[in-house]
Amino acid sequence: MTPPGSNAGFPLLSVLIFAPLLLAAVAALLHSERVLRWWTLAGTTAVALLSLRLWTDFAPGTADFQFGEHAAWIPGLKINYTLGIDGISLLLVLLTTLIAPLCVLASWTYLRTRVREFMICLLIMETAMTGVFCALDSILFFVFWEAMLIPMALLIGVWGGPRRIYASLKFFIYTMSGSIFLLVALIALRLHAGTFHIPDLMGRPYDPVFQCWIFAAFFISFAIKVPMFPFHTWLPAAHVEAPTAGSVLLASILLKMGAYGFLRFSLPITPYATHVFAPWILWLSVAAILYGSFAALAQSDLKKLVAYSSIGHMGFATLGIFLLNTRGVEGATLVMINHGVTTGALFIAVGIIYERLHTRDLDAAAGLGKYMPVFSFFLGVFCLSSLAFPGTNSFIGEFLVLAGGFAHSKWLVACVVPGVVAAAAYNLRMLQRVAYGGTHNPGHAGIADLNLREIATLAPLLVFVFWIGLHPQPFVNVMHVSVQHLLAQAGHAVALTPAVLP
Repeated sequence: MTPPGSNAGFPLLSVLIFAPLLLAAVAALLHSERVLRWWTLAGTTAVALLSLRLWTDFAPGTADFQFGEHAAWIPGLKINYTLGIDGISLLLVLLTTLIAPLCVLASWTYLRTRVREFMICLLIMETAMTGVFCALDSILFFVFWEAMLIPMALLIGVWGGPRRIYASLKFFIYTMSGSIFLLVALIALRLHAGTFHIPDLMGRPYDPVFQCWIFAAFFISFAIKVPMFPFHTWLPAAHVEAPTAGSVLLASILLKMGAYGFLRFSLPITPYATHVFAPWILWLSVAAILYGSFAALAQSDLKKLVAYSSIGHMGFATLGIFLLNTRGVEGATLVMINHGVTTGALFIAVGIIYERLHTRDLDAAAGLGKYMPVFSFFLGVFCLSSLAFPGTNSFIGEFLVLAGGFAHSKWLVACVVPGVVAAAAYNLRMLQRVAYGGTHNPGHAGIADLNLREIATLAPLLVFVFWIGLHPQPFVNVMHVSVQHLLAQAGHAVALTPAVLP
């Protein structure tokens, strides 16, 4: 096993992973709700600022894992504490640390009960999510993967809506069921290859039949987490019942863990099986885009609308991944980042509406723009981003995926077009109704526009909408070598694979 490159002895990744856990331990001793809010906000902001060192110190010219850390954990089982990031995981770590303080701000007045327990759950979630994107030992990855289940289920089940228990149990059962398949696959790989070290599992000429079974186990686990059609049924319930911060974490981070699993495990470890099953997964991705977009168009509940849109957007991510070309994978990674920014912002916007109106009904929210012009500006930008309007962040990601799709099959891209049109329709419908709708809701007259805290919550996401949309090259550059290495590694492994299936 070759440990990843070190970072001058400073355990930056460990600090980013476990600092929120330390913050949670201190939060457990605090009793003042005001102090708890400020403590969590200050701590998550400090972690976010510290994570910027990853961006400034990262060397984009190499595919090697960087900021590496390695220590023996359970020597008897050859399980190690090994961390490292490449250009793909770097962006997802930064997205995680950015979203965490915004979740605290979004919950500032929304949350009125059990504030301490809520903040502890948020902080534990940040530790688990960051750990998933940094782990280079498959068992360590699995530990972090599982660690987020209970706090997320609690966020939904304790602070959620009227059907919170149903949504929480459905989320837990679905994701836990998928995790069983993941664990079985990891154990099988250990017995076959003799290691849990993820880079050492990559690029080996595994038997084709063995690859197909491992890929199937990976696929079930990761497809549930994305969630891909038809494994998506847990998502709308979880989003609708979750508090605002829970919906933001689900949309911005948790869904990306499944797509990241495909990139970190399926492509480099089971490349032959990936090539075998890719055509089927591409069409499942097209189905997700069409289903998610048209289902969103039919919704009158704002949260359900945004929830179903997530299925469509993540369909673009899996589509790009299984195109198995550079443009597709780079586009898919940008789609993941952009979806985290834009859909997270839309869930925060829906939460702002709910705090004022105590309903998420689209008709009840019609005409808010007359009394909330600043809010309407933010909503307009995020809706344009969600429909991939040129100049916004989502455009470049979907453009790259479609460009990669044209290189693969023009018919495939043609089938995606109705989903793109439907995405424009549901976003413009929501914007038209909320910002420019009729004035038949006289109760809106006393509603206040955004305050400074709410502006501070949405403003960082607005910056990324235009930064990525107008100047995406730094984000493409940082992942380009890693993506090329991933695809080259997968192609080489296919070439080394012994006999093909009969």
